Amino acid sequence: MTYFLEGELSPTERDPQSAKFRVIPVPLERTVSYGSGTAGGPDAILEASVELERLFRGTEPCARGIATEAGVDCAGPLPEVMERIAVRTEAAVKDGAVPVTLGGEHGLSYGAVRGVVRGLGRNVGIVQIDAHADLRRAYQDERHSHASVMQLLAEEDNIRIAQFGVRALCTEEAERRKNCGVFYRDAEELVTENISAVDLPDDFPQDVYVSFDVDGLDPSILPATGTPVPGGLGYYQALNLVRHALKGRRLVGFDVVELAPHDDSTVSDFTTAQITYAIMEMAD
Repeated sequence: MTYFLEGELSPTERDPQSAKFRVIPVPLERTVSYGSGTAGGPDAILEASVELERLFRGTEPCARGIATEAGVDCAGPLPEVMERIAVRTEAAVKDGAVPVTLGGEHGLSYGAVRGVVRGLGRNVGIVQIDAHADLRRAYQDERHSHASVMQLLAEEDNIRIAQFGVRALCTEEAERRKNCGVFYRDAEELVTENISAVDLPDDFPQDVYVSFDVDGLDPSILPATGTPVPGGLGYYQALNLVRHALKGRRLVGFDVVELAPHDDSTVSDFTTAQITYAIMEMAD
């Protein structure tokens, strides 16, 4: 098993009892609808993280501690898998850590967010970077599909959502955005107007969970994802949107999902590992 930033961390920095960040690999691949390979995402991120530098934007986020856990068992019915994920993220939050869930397909966010909410004992708001709204009620008859995860969280758990970078959605999702009060700024506006900072509504929750689907980035930057869509966000643009959204708020957990590694290139793997470390830097 490879640990996040292996070779750079001291024994104290890897100690799960004191680490600020708890990395939870979830190699979930059950409802992918186009390209495949998300099961290999967590391992690819961990392996690429070995090549990261400790220093990022003038600080060393890893000095606060990064513990890497064994991967979640993704076999069996999806509701059971979601509960296994929730148990892990809940435990991290109760221990005072920030759970960092590495995917795997986007459906895993359902379990991860529910665990964070249970650990906190209160609701959170989700800041979502994504090419897709993921607001279908079901996809291919699966309620826990990667295309339905935000619908479950919005309608069943009454969680506020802010979406950035969407550029592919159906009529059902556009209507559900209105019905659920989803805040959004889509990719065409953000990219063509070069927008990197958007204020969240004043009543958006103070505790924020970030769900970063790597297909939110343009495929020219990160091609190794199952559902690439042209016209996506830039690397710095996406990170700055997240950073600005977190101003005055608290990062309580995050996931990075939908990497589908290619054997012939590690560019996407490294970029995803860097995104993961960059979001760690944004935590209080």
